[in-house]
Amino acid sequence: MLLSAVLYTYSLRYMVPTAVMLGSAPTYLLAWGCWRALSTVLPERIYRSGDDRLYTLYQSMVLFFFQHYTGVEIIIYGDLPTKENILYISNHQCTVDWIVADMLAVQQNALGHVRYVLKDGLKFLPLYGFYFSQMYLVIFPEGTRYNPSIPKVIADSQAFAKKEGLPVLKHVLTPRVKATHVAIDVMQDYLDAVYDITVAYERTIGKGGQRKEAPSMIEFLCKECPRIHIFLERISVKDIPKEHIFMKRWLHERFEVKDKVLTEFYESTDPDKTNTFPGVAHNAKLELRRTVPSLLILTGVTAGMLCTETGRKVYLNTWIYGTLIGILWVSIKA
Repeated sequence: MLLSAVLYTYSLRYMVPTAVMLGSAPTYLLAWGCWRALSTVLPERIYRSGDDRLYTLYQSMVLFFFQHYTGVEIIIYGDLPTKENILYISNHQCTVDWIVADMLAVQQNALGHVRYVLKDGLKFLPLYGFYFSQMYLVIFPEGTRYNPSIPKVIADSQAFAKKEGLPVLKHVLTPRVKATHVAIDVMQDYLDAVYDITVAYERTIGKGGQRKEAPSMIEFLCKECPRIHIFLERISVKDIPKEHIFMKRWLHERFEVKDKVLTEFYESTDPDKTNTFPGVAHNAKLELRRTVPSLLILTGVTAGMLCTETGRKVYLNTWIYGTLIGILWVSIKA
């Protein structure tokens, strides 16, 4: 009986925030759909501003749970510049990684501008996929997650690096250049810089010193990660080679830097270098006023819809048809 109560209490730690985030998704999508319908009569500038504000509304609520609710500390090494158009490239370990991009963007008041390059399968997520794949562009060049529980993926990545005559990486996978090259090639006239991000989650080293799997979203929401460390380097677009072959070499060199700082983070025998990155660290505080209003608005409107029969029908139809239309949309774009 006591064990059941403990398990039930533990499950509530992630079930409640998950239910709120998923439950308010149809409300958000319905509001966005109505605003999208007005795009035919509104000036482009006004429509884009409203679209960014709606996106900020939902993502701010997400940050309430992933930052305030969990109590996680965000430690940034390096200074965030003022708001600018950037391509964000990062190592990839878990499903929380895309939220780390939000955690940085909100510090620059750029949360409404974040968009992601997703794996094909993720584009078909109900309600979310087609919208998230729509200018703070986020790319994970490794293509898949670095997961110590799946050693074959790591071994295959290292074997590929050897075959290509590239240095073998230990704490990251060999990056793929295609998405990065296409993004920079197409948007180079609009981009100011590339943010090269290296992320490390605490409590991901076992007793024997071996890497453990990074926290899943459920584990993260259950407050099992006390701190996220983010090492940031800003690289001007003009300093990045444009030819495919040279960009491939440049990108691998960037991941060699990641591998080096991650090796020190996890393996250094110097206690001053473990669980820390080079440079000056500062705690990225996020005020409650940046997230709580969004939580109250979305949950309030959702609750209001569910209190009436008409609202419940609209809500359910938004889930069903929003998902189907989203799948059709990404299929056509593909």
